[in-house]
Amino acid sequence: MKYRLIILSDLWGVIDASWVSMYVDKLSEDFEVTFYSSCELAEIPEKNLSEEERHHFFVNGGIEKAVKKLVELEKERLIVLAFSIGGTIGWKACLKGLNVKKLYAISSTRLRYETEKPKAEAILYFGEEDNYKPNNSWFERMEVDYSIIPQKAHEVYKEEEFAAKLCLQIKNSYEPS
Repeated sequence: MKYRLIILSDLWGVIDASWVSMYVDKLSEDFEVTFYSSCELAEIPEKNLSEEERHHFFVNGGIEKAVKKLVELEKERLIVLAFSIGGTIGWKACLKGLNVKKLYAISSTRLRYETEKPKAEAILYFGEEDNYKPNNSWFERMEVDYSIIPQKAHEVYKEEEFAAKLCLQIKNSYEPS
């Protein structure tokens, strides 16, 4: 039986999410993969919203709604692969009891506001040129495994080379429990 892995989208949900298939296609060989739109979990209206409007929805109750919904939906032990706002949702869901073995969070810049570390093993990735990534003292305080990708910006996760390397790392670090 394959281990469960869930993917949590960035703040765009299913809009322009063709890049997600790079992860789903590679990881489906070894995992039972479920994709969640962070927008759907947060009950953000599916209409033409700007990036700022989406941020507003998430930070004004959307993240909490998404966390609550995810904890209700997922009862089994799993691996979380999350992008941008999805990483914040995954992190907070771990704190609320989501049974996570490993949390891979990519470009989850809102984590810089977090003061409590989840019990799950957290592995974080940020582009070096992402102005909103946590600072070094935050990484030291949280004692998490992290990588800063040189010369890359916030949407590094949409790049095929990064996706291939990350999927390989996830597969290689997988140990059935």
